[in-house]
Amino acid sequence: MSDFPIVRWTEAGEERVARWRSEAGTPPPKRIVIADDRMTADAAYRLASEGNALLWRGDFHNARQLLQAMARRADRKQRKPAATPIDAFNQHRQAQSQRARILGMLLLPFETGHVIPLRRAPDVSQACTEAYGAAEEPYIASMRELLGLIGAHEWRRKGVEIAALGGRIHPHYGVFSPVRGEYVGLVAGAPLPSLELAFDIGTGTGVLAAVLAQRGVARVVATDQDPRALACARENIVRLGLGGRVEVTQADLFPPGRAPLVVCNPPWVPARPSSPIEHAVYDPESRMLRGFLNGLAAHLEPGGEGWLVLSDLAEHLGLRSREELLAVIENAGLTVVGRNDVRPQHPRASDQSDPLHAARAAEVTSLWRLAVRSGTSLEPVSEP
Repeated sequence: MSDFPIVRWTEAGEERVARWRSEAGTPPPKRIVIADDRMTADAAYRLASEGNALLWRGDFHNARQLLQAMARRADRKQRKPAATPIDAFNQHRQAQSQRARILGMLLLPFETGHVIPLRRAPDVSQACTEAYGAAEEPYIASMRELLGLIGAHEWRRKGVEIAALGGRIHPHYGVFSPVRGEYVGLVAGAPLPSLELAFDIGTGTGVLAAVLAQRGVARVVATDQDPRALACARENIVRLGLGGRVEVTQADLFPPGRAPLVVCNPPWVPARPSSPIEHAVYDPESRMLRGFLNGLAAHLEPGGEGWLVLSDLAEHLGLRSREELLAVIENAGLTVVGRNDVRPQHPRASDQSDPLHAARAAEVTSLWRLAVRSGTSLEPVSEP
């Protein structure tokens, strides 16, 4: 843990130090005050809004209740009506960032071995070890992040039921959970161009690679750059009994060679992620999307298909137009041979209190079936 920054504060007239842990990359707080069960939610919210971190020394469950009370105060803040969908998106992201900053100011102390030295504190050692690794020194982290770690541990332990697999996928911390099953269903239902070989680009939990293998594809090569995703996918593939048919390998997009089927489900929204888990949702400047499309022709066998699984939410938010997407496809030497659509069933699509409700209600997820256009060079297309 010597690579983690030091946080300093004064307590009982003495200067104290500890390591600072933040998976979201939040810098250590500059000002820390001591808080306990006597602190009111109004006082905590005011201090946090002013940039003061609160190091908790009271009862653990009281700290959790305090965080909930602070969240209610953050959610009551009035938002100005947005003039355009992109304004609504930017305001929503800004509000999310401010909310996360304020709620992230409630801090907990941790001792060696991820032990929380507070009354009624639960045993969180396994959840923290899964996300942080070993803890050989005391450290401080936010209560909000800890609750995220605990939630991720429960997802990993219980798994997510995937109808197309007839089994469960167990996501790891920092790896996006396949809770929106409509895109999995698209891959499970589209006609396969070959049963010989498929590439799954950006595999994440390995769910699409597993679906392809269960559909009868003899060999699937699944790639990812994130070590957590690679470990997660390998564990899921073994758990599903598909280790002999699916190879999980580290690569920037494509593995070597060509395949008659190449599948990719890139992040859907061209915006900058603010935490590790958001890399599965936000793709700055559509880099992964463009990288997949521009390199696809060089990795498809003659007569093969590339499957792009993509929501049009970005189009409804004004972040990317359909014309822009089609232009990238054309410039990459590809042609659309088919498209299968499905409307998402997630709760936010019907939640009218969501500031992005209009875009979510109109959202469609598509599986674009792409082929190499006749006469196209097989070299990857370079961005202008």
